[in-house]
Amino acid sequence: MTQVYEAFAAGRAVAVPGLDLELVRTVPFQPAPEAILLDPSRPFQPPAEEFRTLRTRLNHLHGRQSMQTVVVTSPSPAEGKSFVTANLALAQAQLAGSPSLLCDFDFRRPSLHQLFQIERGPGLTDYLQGHVELHEAMRKIDGANLFVMPTGTAVLNPLELIHRPETAQMLDWLPAVFGWILLDTPSLQTASDASLLGTLCHATLLVARLGSTSADSIDHAVRSLCRNNVVGIVANAAR
Repeated sequence: MTQVYEAFAAGRAVAVPGLDLELVRTVPFQPAPEAILLDPSRPFQPPAEEFRTLRTRLNHLHGRQSMQTVVVTSPSPAEGKSFVTANLALAQAQLAGSPSLLCDFDFRRPSLHQLFQIERGPGLTDYLQGHVELHEAMRKIDGANLFVMPTGTAVLNPLELIHRPETAQMLDWLPAVFGWILLDTPSLQTASDASLLGTLCHATLLVARLGSTSADSIDHAVRSLCRNNVVGIVANAAR
């Protein structure tokens, strides 16, 4: 039987089919040894300061315009987009109020399940193909107001799956339940997934690695996104 989570958005009741947060499985926070993730039990550790600053700036923008679904991408691979997405989600989850949701939309090279050491499936691809309910595709991180949706079972054509109406429908539903929904997506050089998802979301963040990402590649990335909803650039690996 499909569970329905009742929430309120814009003054009206919103039914989110297949989502009951009470049914989401809780998993311990046990990141991979090589992962550099903020510890929910130590919210004020020094490395968290930069992500709290980024969180504050995004919340300030959200106060001026509706901005709950955010695509995080980079011009090229290996620039730290997954690192930024995961830690920004953990920082947002530290705030009281609605929970945050971290989604692994990098169907080609998923990494969030490895960072958090959780099972890859069931996840996003399984839900979008109708194999599981929405709550079955999520995990609740113990000790944090954070939910994670891993990528799920591998698919042959990721872009085709993103084009499905179920993707746009899900992204319309989720803001009724979660305060922030952060999407980790492939780099723009790798695939056009982030460009498509950017048209379905409120905002896009670019991650650039200092000393590696060139100004030309950033300019090309912004143009490839048609400048739609690009709210800023995160400088990674700064000293």
